[in-house]
Amino acid sequence: MRLIFISCLVTLAWLGADVRTAQGQAYPGGAGQAGGGRPGMSQPGPGQPSDATPSPQTEKPDAAAKKAFNAGVKSLGKAHDFEEAAAKATNPDKRAGALEKAGDAYNRALDQFTEALSNKGDMVEAWNDAGFVHLRLGAFSESIDDYNHALALKSDLLEAVEHRGEAYMAVDRLDEAKAAYMNLFNHARPLADQLMASMQKWLASHRAAPGAMRAADIDSFDKWLQERDGIAKQTASIPP
Repeated sequence: MRLIFISCLVTLAWLGADVRTAQGQAYPGGAGQAGGGRPGMSQPGPGQPSDATPSPQTEKPDAAAKKAFNAGVKSLGKAHDFEEAAAKATNPDKRAGALEKAGDAYNRALDQFTEALSNKGDMVEAWNDAGFVHLRLGAFSESIDDYNHALALKSDLLEAVEHRGEAYMAVDRLDEAKAAYMNLFNHARPLADQLMASMQKWLASHRAAPGAMRAADIDSFDKWLQERDGIAKQTASIPP
């Protein structure tokens, strides 16, 4: 069932303005099979012409995947445009309307990335962008799963490491988020700083409303953040 985009904004407040619903939606794990007849249709006998035209997705799954992926990228761009319009809107009704359109565009992008993956299951770009859409809409477990697929295909995709780190924070998986930060600190300091900002927002949010988190765990994470932030500031001028 798809999440409603607007309702996710409260959940995403601590993630900042820069962070696919359909929770539980599964992605096919491999490319579509080429050739063969359509389900439910009998195959023509020898010498008999066939009036069944194979679909492009069946004949050329790579081409179908690329087409769906490109469409998803366009939908993603429209979602960003609607979000910007919502941020600039002063009229509450116009802002709500723009946010609703952004949610529709994100969900459309999700469907298109899913179609791309149904044709080419090892399309790392589609996994990566699908993970971003899920992150934006607050489907954090699905986002983590998407980024796991993307990073299994391309382990040095550091943007995916950072976004997965944000998703880890959203579901209180602090150890995994810290490991993501250390990876980024050693290989991509700007992305490490981006994740650090999300971590600090998480801390402020959980100081105000701990939820199921133990106070001792929050304190321990606070101490770790202070130490890492201090090291980051001390080494900011040192070339990587």
